[in-house]
Amino acid sequence: MREVAEALAVEGKGLEGDASFGRATRQVLMMEAETLERFGLSPGTARENLLVRGLPLKSLPLGGRIAAGETLLEITGDCTPCSFMDDLRPGLQEAIRGERGVLARVVTGGRIRVGDPVELSGASEERR
Repeated sequence: MREVAEALAVEGKGLEGDASFGRATRQVLMMEAETLERFGLSPGTARENLLVRGLPLKSLPLGGRIAAGETLLEITGDCTPCSFMDDLRPGLQEAIRGERGVLARVVTGGRIRVGDPVELSGASEERR
């Protein structure tokens, strides 16, 4: 993972150059900066694509739409912590469960730049 000043989101594909590019649902992983801080992790360490502040991701509904820069993203589900979390710190996989962030697909492509506003745009179904 590397920090970039901007990323190009491609409709239905994800972020250009990302390992998850082309996947159906796991196109963008969004995490809250507050979660990283609480667990003492540096940005990028948890392999998140988009770090947000002040937007409670776990309270957003499935199908919720988020405007980020020029893009529109749709939440496809929670990100379940994998064993990589325990590689970072033993016990982190379980400790971060429920706070790992959300996965989204790119509905409308465009550029996302550091500092761009990220806000809820709409929702279509309740969180399960």
